[in-house]
Amino acid sequence: MEINYGDTAFILISSAFVFLMTPALAFFYGGMVGRKNVLNTLLSSFFICGLASVLWVAIGYSLAFGSDHGGIIGSFEHIFFNGLTGDPGTYCDSIPDTLFATFQMMFAIITPALITGSLVGRMRFSALFIFIAIWSVVVYYPLAHMVWGDGGLFAKLGAVDFAGGNVVHISSGVSGLVACIMLGRRRGHGMLSYKPHNIPFVVLGAALLWFGWFGFNAGSALGANSLAVHAFITTNTSAAMGLLSWLLIEKILHGKPTMLGAATGAVVGLVAITPGAGFVPIWAAFIIGALVSPICYFFMSVVKTKFGYDDSLDAFGCHGIGGVWGGIATGIFTKASINDVARWNGLIYGDVKLFLAQIISIIATIIIAAVGTFVIISIMKLFMKIRVTEAEEANGLDISEHSESAYPSFTGLD
Repeated sequence: MEINYGDTAFILISSAFVFLMTPALAFFYGGMVGRKNVLNTLLSSFFICGLASVLWVAIGYSLAFGSDHGGIIGSFEHIFFNGLTGDPGTYCDSIPDTLFATFQMMFAIITPALITGSLVGRMRFSALFIFIAIWSVVVYYPLAHMVWGDGGLFAKLGAVDFAGGNVVHISSGVSGLVACIMLGRRRGHGMLSYKPHNIPFVVLGAALLWFGWFGFNAGSALGANSLAVHAFITTNTSAAMGLLSWLLIEKILHGKPTMLGAATGAVVGLVAITPGAGFVPIWAAFIIGALVSPICYFFMSVVKTKFGYDDSLDAFGCHGIGGVWGGIATGIFTKASINDVARWNGLIYGDVKLFLAQIISIIATIIIAAVGTFVIISIMKLFMKIRVTEAEEANGLDISEHSESAYPSFTGLD
């Protein structure tokens, strides 16, 4: 196995694309909150660029991709990237194993950042910091090993996840739901209207997420090859259909399409194609993207209202539900001839094996994320206050948690 410089250059660039997605997410979420919480919301994503990077190099890569223990977790053999040589390794045959580890680090950064969308406006920053650190170790690293690790449980089962439907989206979305329920609703939830203070921020974030997602999905081919091209076009097609589908829903239900809806539709289209981008035919991306918007819209507008949980920015509605649909759709539309990692064709071709493996892996991911989050927050509550006081919440977390103001001379949308 020799280093291919074209593949190496492509994955280096893809890694940078995926890194950009976390600051992009900060803008996407930051624009949706009131002005008194924008810096706290931005920081809630941005600090993870530091924390998750350090954790990944220290122990994360080793636990996720080290030698297998029971199909559930790796080992400590690669702590601080020990033993990574710069030659192709177990997971890559044409790029340095240090580059594979670096590419995977970017996923470990954005995944916990997605959770923060469920928690804005009410969680102490110190508590969030500790929660994200523990969650990465307890939930993310084992899931990454089970799905992508050598000897991982879900991989043995035959379930496929091209770029992180289970590992990234379902895990973060479900964790966000559990965490927001345990944290409790925001002050005035159900009575006050929470308006986005800066929709151009949301658009900037969504556009950069879309851009970065090409590195996320096409880069998961781990080479500059035809599979990367295939993943690139399925990704864009699903995002485009998600956007159009959301606009259509708004036009039918409310008479007017919105910019916020267009941004949301594009993002859920991207979420839905992530597990299947390198497995499903291009025509299937039209269906996956078109259907994810009504499914997510239903959960955000009907289910959330009925159950009354305060998933502030719909991390569960977007990523949890979009990821579940994407995983199921991968089990329906996968064609093994596109990517031989898939052992079987999807349900639509008359084979039920992959579909059942997908369902089992999705249910297992939901349980791992939900139980892991519940246990972490339950233990944290014994030792510290995880929620700000009512007065601090009323003042906004920018001032109460950081003594900063994004718009010091501006009065308006709170």
